[in-house]
Amino acid sequence: MASTGVIDDYVTGLSRTLKGPRGPKLDMVTEARDSLLDTADALEGGGLDRAEAERVAVEEFGSISEIAPGYQEELAVSAGRRLAALLFVSVPLTALMWAVIWQIFPAEATDHIVRPGWFTPVARGLDILQMLTGVLGGLALLALGRGLRRIRRPRIVTRSLAVLVWAMLPVTITLSMALMYGAQGPVGFSGYPPGVAVALVSDAFLLMQLYGASRCLSVTARRLLTA
Repeated sequence: MASTGVIDDYVTGLSRTLKGPRGPKLDMVTEARDSLLDTADALEGGGLDRAEAERVAVEEFGSISEIAPGYQEELAVSAGRRLAALLFVSVPLTALMWAVIWQIFPAEATDHIVRPGWFTPVARGLDILQMLTGVLGGLALLALGRGLRRIRRPRIVTRSLAVLVWAMLPVTITLSMALMYGAQGPVGFSGYPPGVAVALVSDAFLLMQLYGASRCLSVTARRLLTA
């Protein structure tokens, strides 16, 4: 039976309280609504009028302040998994794409360049940081998946991953700019189609990572988990 009263008001309030990925959030809210409707139908079949049946169903289900933290914890895990999977795939892939580009970029465009002594250590350091980020993403994905039963506070994993992404941003930009300076551009790279394509893909990955990290920080806010 469709509901247009207490249950709908309750579900609307729950949906507004929860923050997180749209799909998982919608599934949770829909599941809560279905459970409430089933309980209300049973109570109505037992002799209560519809309005009273819905009121009792909501009362038995628990107040929003009581159930929202548990639901929010699940949404935090879901957001963390998404960010972890993105880092696990996109960061090593980005490093690999750039490694390939520098192998196939016309040699004559860089033969005249005398790179400073710090260039190679910085380049290797950037590669290591990128690979480490990908590894951490993989470990977080494992922790928020199969390892979830052993983690008491998965929120910390999700939030730490988000902080890592934002902390890596200035480091990555600084090192990348240093490498571009050391390579003197290189001249002609801005008109090199494969290089431009890889740069665009890298930027897209970065924006996705920052968006995912921002979402993780939002869904793990302490005020939500203690609502």
